[in-house]
Amino acid sequence: MDAQPNSASNRDAYHELSCYTLAHGHPSFIHQHVVDAFAAQEADEHIKPIALTFALAGLYLHVEKALSGRQVQLAHMKMARQKRQWPTFALPRERGAITAVDVMQAAPGVERDKAIDAWCASVWGAFRGNQDVVVRLLAEYGL
Repeated sequence: MDAQPNSASNRDAYHELSCYTLAHGHPSFIHQHVVDAFAAQEADEHIKPIALTFALAGLYLHVEKALSGRQVQLAHMKMARQKRQWPTFALPRERGAITAVDVMQAAPGVERDKAIDAWCASVWGAFRGNQDVVVRLLAEYGL
């Protein structure tokens, strides 16, 4: 799999993938995982701290705690209710071997849905060095 396609092709694949997941209709709301994986994988020094915080929290909750996209969305809503200063995170040089481009190459349906999970695991693995900060933050919200 291509480790890091150019940003434009990855963004195009993300938009196609978003259409796929939003039309998916499954109550688990896998679209949330796509949003979180893409945000973390494409993050740079200009990303808003809240965006990266929510992306990493979502990836952690999905990959490590097996929460559905709907459950992650509810966790994000709980976190958003309280204004605060969000933590800063180390941005790893490598962001995972799987990208939105790779996910779109999987056949729609079960194969693509599994590819989304693999993408999330790949991106979370790249950011795992931030796990302690994510876990402490989520504990503050009882998550």
